[in-house]
Amino acid sequence: MCFAKNQQGPIVVQGAMSVETQHIIDQMTEVREEPFGPFRCARGVLEGHGLVVCETQWGMANASALAALAIARYHPQAIISQGTAGAHDASLSVYDIVLGARTANSSAWQTYYRAAGAGVDYRGLKQLGVFAWDKDRKEFLQEVYHEGSPTLLAAARRAAARYEHGRVVEGTITTCDSWNCEADRIAFLHEFYGSLAEEMEGDAVAQVCQSFDVPFLDVRIISNSILLNQDPWDLGTGPVCQEFVLALLREYWLDVSCIGAL
Repeated sequence: MCFAKNQQGPIVVQGAMSVETQHIIDQMTEVREEPFGPFRCARGVLEGHGLVVCETQWGMANASALAALAIARYHPQAIISQGTAGAHDASLSVYDIVLGARTANSSAWQTYYRAAGAGVDYRGLKQLGVFAWDKDRKEFLQEVYHEGSPTLLAAARRAAARYEHGRVVEGTITTCDSWNCEADRIAFLHEFYGSLAEEMEGDAVAQVCQSFDVPFLDVRIISNSILLNQDPWDLGTGPVCQEFVLALLREYWLDVSCIGAL
């Protein structure tokens, strides 16, 4: 067992709504409200470690802006985007958790030319991706997928062994400012991106984190599945996902403490 204290910056955890953030805040001590304009940020301590929880509201612009601001203010050692998501894989059930081994922006595509009157082909798309800084090549590169942090993923895998509300799987999570309710379109996105679930924040945060060289992980709990039975959005999934993230953080901090003790 390792007991060395980590002296790095805090972890930043993002969620779009109070139902995706408040449970974690309730577990923290020494909580201080440090808002960015209208956005709520709560800074505190969890079991001896610094933690910041940011409530981003819905959407890619909000989440990515708050990630950049948090990086400038807190110099975090990592950022986790977490919360609810809709299933793209028909095998997933409500309360299953998806670990974002990678994320993609499912609104970043180009259509092929079609003449006026030729109609619309929603499957006739070319993946474009988004631009993020590549520190090795020292330039902005257009990439379809952003990889999750291997260290955070390893901690999440260990936390998964104790998760009792469903399965924990790894794969691609897609992000866009839309809410897809057409079963055929969801099936297409699952095929086109290999996506397991969709939400409205994660990949935009991943893009910012890559540019600033901050480790990132997207963690999502399935709150509804159009593919199975048009399940309504189950808000009870929000606190359950946060409890999983707390378990992930404890595993991550154990890793960091062990490194610091060497």
